[in-house]
Formats: sequence, C-alpha cells, structure tokens
Amino acid sequence: MDFTIIKHAVEVDDGIKRLSMRFIKKYAAPERSRLSTELCTEISEEFERIGLTTLPRTLPTSENAFVWVIQRDSALGEVAAVAAALADLEKLRMNPLPQVFANYPLAQRYLS
Repeated sequence: MDFTIIKHAVEVDDGIKRLSMRFIKKYAAPERSRLSTELCTEISEEFERIGLTTLPRTLPTSENAFVWVIQRDSALGEVAAVAAALADLEKLRMNPLPQVFANYPLAQRYLS
C-alpha cells in the first residue's frame, strides 16, 4: 500500500480531504476486484501508521462511499480524536458528557 499521494493531498488541503473509497482502493490494492472488511481494516491500520485518521472511523466497503481523511496531528485531527474517545466512552456508558450525542446524533454515527 502506497498512500504517499493521499497523505500529501491531505497535508496540502489543511489536514483534511474528502475521498471516495474507490480512490483509496486504487492506492491500497488496485489488483483487488472489491473492498472487503479485511482490506478496509488494513487500510485503516496503514493510515494510522502514517498519521492519518478517517471519518467514519470504520471504513465502508462500498467503493461509491466517501470518507474524510484527516491528518491526526492537526487541530481538526485532535478534535476528531477527542470526539472518538467520547464515542467510545458512550458505548461503555461512561460518557462524562451524556448530552453530547443527544444533541449531535449524526456525530456518533461517524465516530463508531
């Protein structure tokens, strides 16, 4: 997997880029005929290794879906990390801010 172009595109666009899963698959595994759950997991791990994160955090297997790719060490990347931590605490029913996801229901869908 060579995500050099994707990483550079994210950096050039102030730490965030909206990309199709088809585009991401082109650089992850062009020889594969489709995206599988396993391939999406491998892509997420490689993104993590090179300092990128995505919204939604669990990548979709549809090539027609779009995701946000975010530079992890940017201000927006840190905000996404904090929100993801709150979503994880919400799953455990330990969220110190219980009204956050009641007020922002779409956010929880992208963070899980």
